[in-house]
Amino acid sequence: MIGSAVRAVLLDIDDTLVDTRAAFSAAISAVVARWMPGSDESVPAAALAHWVADRHGHFRAYTRGELTFVEQRRRRAVDLHLALGGPSLDGETFRVWEEHYERAFRGAWRAFEEVAGFLDRLEAAGLAIGAITNAGLAHQRDKLDRVGLKERIPVLVTVDDLGLGKPDPRVFALACSRLGVAAREAVYVGDELDVDARGARDAGLTGVWIDRRGRREEAGTVDVPAVETLTELADRWGI
Repeated sequence: MIGSAVRAVLLDIDDTLVDTRAAFSAAISAVVARWMPGSDESVPAAALAHWVADRHGHFRAYTRGELTFVEQRRRRAVDLHLALGGPSLDGETFRVWEEHYERAFRGAWRAFEEVAGFLDRLEAAGLAIGAITNAGLAHQRDKLDRVGLKERIPVLVTVDDLGLGKPDPRVFALACSRLGVAAREAVYVGDELDVDARGARDAGLTGVWIDRRGRREEAGTVDVPAVETLTELADRWGI
């Protein structure tokens, strides 16, 4: 049963509300087909794993305010091509690359099936709802609109608000302030153990890890509540 002190639920967007990994897969497959024709059939999966891993931490640098969104994507694209044998990406070639990637990426945005029902249950329980994302405002508003969730997320805090993102505690504090609740009165749910669940916990919220891909064993000690779906979370809360 959800505690009586909880007044608000904050949610991550990518891979919590929206199946962004599937959209990444569609976009990266389009990139491989366009720039690495004739590749072995294993290459799209390898390319996706490389893109998601982002081993040089370009996206994290963006969330710390060190790179622009476009620059982090350009660096990740260059890394991808270097690793998998794609052509070099100069200014004009990258512009075409990004347009091609973005078209496929946006076309594959879909909300997870249980999201609408989960939000229904939160609303019926009288809980305030918001989202925190480490992407930009325009991009994420468009994403929520395309998947039919824009009107259901009245408060949205993005990396544009403070020029940095999670797990900085100021981001969580801003979201709570906009919802009119104290940190101790809010639950935050996200798919990244450190950035989302532990970051929220360390900022004074209740942090919940949504582990959609069964990573608990490889994660080792999990010191925050963990669920596999939002429905499981609502069932645990009894709402």
